[in-house]
Amino acid sequence: MTDSPEQDYDPGDVAVIGMSLRAPGARTKEQFWDNLVHGRESVSFLEKDDIHVDETLIHSPFYVRACGVLDTYDTFDPSVFGISDRMAAAMTPENRLFLESAWETLEDGGYDPDRLRAEIGMYGANNPQTAALYSSPPDRVSVGPEAIEASLAWSPDTMTSNALYYMGLTGEAVTVAAVCAGFHYAVHLACQSLLLGQTDMAVAGGAMVRLPHPRGHLWEENRILSKDGHCRPFDANGTGTALSSGVVTVLLKPLGQAVADRDHIYAVVKGSAVNNNGVSAMAYGLAQPERLSACIASAMEVGGVDPDTVSMYEANGLGLPMTDELEVHAASMAFGKQTGTASIGGVKGNVGHGGVVSGGFGAMKAALALFHKKLPATINLTEVNQDLDFPSTPFVPQLETADWESESGIRRAGITSIGGGGYNAHLVLEEPPTVADRAPEAEGRPRLATLSALDDEALDRQRARLREWLIARPELRLDDVCFSLNLGRKVMERRWAAVVRSRAELIDALAAGPAGGPAVTTASAPRVDGDSFRRNDEGIVLSGRDAEAVPELTALAGAWVTGQRVDFGSLHLGEASHRVPLPTYPFRPRRFWRTDW
Repeated sequence: MTDSPEQDYDPGDVAVIGMSLRAPGARTKEQFWDNLVHGRESVSFLEKDDIHVDETLIHSPFYVRACGVLDTYDTFDPSVFGISDRMAAAMTPENRLFLESAWETLEDGGYDPDRLRAEIGMYGANNPQTAALYSSPPDRVSVGPEAIEASLAWSPDTMTSNALYYMGLTGEAVTVAAVCAGFHYAVHLACQSLLLGQTDMAVAGGAMVRLPHPRGHLWEENRILSKDGHCRPFDANGTGTALSSGVVTVLLKPLGQAVADRDHIYAVVKGSAVNNNGVSAMAYGLAQPERLSACIASAMEVGGVDPDTVSMYEANGLGLPMTDELEVHAASMAFGKQTGTASIGGVKGNVGHGGVVSGGFGAMKAALALFHKKLPATINLTEVNQDLDFPSTPFVPQLETADWESESGIRRAGITSIGGGGYNAHLVLEEPPTVADRAPEAEGRPRLATLSALDDEALDRQRARLREWLIARPELRLDDVCFSLNLGRKVMERRWAAVVRSRAELIDALAAGPAGGPAVTTASAPRVDGDSFRRNDEGIVLSGRDAEAVPELTALAGAWVTGQRVDFGSLHLGEASHRVPLPTYPFRPRRFWRTDW
């Protein structure tokens, strides 16, 4: 970490510098965003044979065979984390999903856990019921010490500590139980820890796997689950939502430090607040307008945010007229008299209700909307519920995907999450700060790009994915790409390196065979005399003019791919390169499922 320079950034602002998502219909945040802007519904309608529940339920006339299916709910790649197959099967699906997502979030932010010398907070919400539904653990007393190891994999409490342990990190580990507001609570606690200086960076998120999976639900009049499986936020014909599963994690750092460290910033957390209805609830489990309003207003007040500047409101939006009316009323009270108008939307129409991660879906939508400066449409909204009386509120339903123009000159979004049991939570996000102008990248300067994986097949997949990524994003600078690859990825056994002078050369090298040209791999690299290099405690040192010379960089590439350690920090010393998002590790998931102990 570098020392943060003098700056004008609010000391209470927290940057979102990495993100990972798996949702129904989306394996990545990029797929999720594409689904949103194109108005795709990712709730599946299942065949009876695909549902593993009691036969009497399936044949009930009120059973709705709709579900937001998570394709990867039962798969995992334990080899990346050094986890045995036996332990992988013992881990609950939420433990596994959260671990892989936390890894992806760090990589997306450009950080290698092995090179971090910092306290990393880990905050996550899960569903305590999943562990019992997956496979209840044995009695420790009767089965002996092995059950202790298994129970640590099984326990909902240890989801975050497992992530720290298996990623080789230290810091705080807090597993949150706040039902459907869990994601927001995790982010809220993470921001508090960062602002108190207790952690340097934090991963916050939630994981939800509804078991059995896939599954439908029983419809009941005036309950939150939909009669036909479709969720219609703010629609007069809404009957509720569908169940879904997923995982969302974000990497957080104080904004001033993130700017100083040249991190990629998706959005800024301006404020967060949580509360509970307690005894004031109209009915236990329903939103209480005054308490929810106080929560929303508190998040804006904490961040010094004028409601007039919030031009996107991502609602909890269950799609049930009664609950939608309560929420819109509460949000209107919190915003008060407002001269501007705010777009209002709800992501549950796209992906259903993800329980503890439902707020994460909304927060991911808002963060990507801020980053892309675009407002996705709320789908399934065909007949606006007139009882919501939107003309007398600060809100306008987002019926079509549109460019985001803000009357206040700054884009901000509020995201509400409500949990049964009276839990309320609200986040206020702001668009990322403008990146300072930099001198154009030096043309023709040779640079070293590196990739590594556990095996050659995964390495080939990395090369293909990075090549596609670069072709699709011509705005990426070569110096930023190399900086992010060399310092932001864990070094593994099988390696690839290329010395290139341009993006075009790197794209060509990624497509080339394993030998020849500017690239070398573990399988084809010639042996290099390691004694010819200068070294420090971090490995081979190459700086100054040596770092700009093709022969020296080529020799360094050969040394690295054959297993020698390199101090990449010295290679990029004095540069102004920025971390940029690049494809994360290509996990090779296998199915793990426990039916007994």
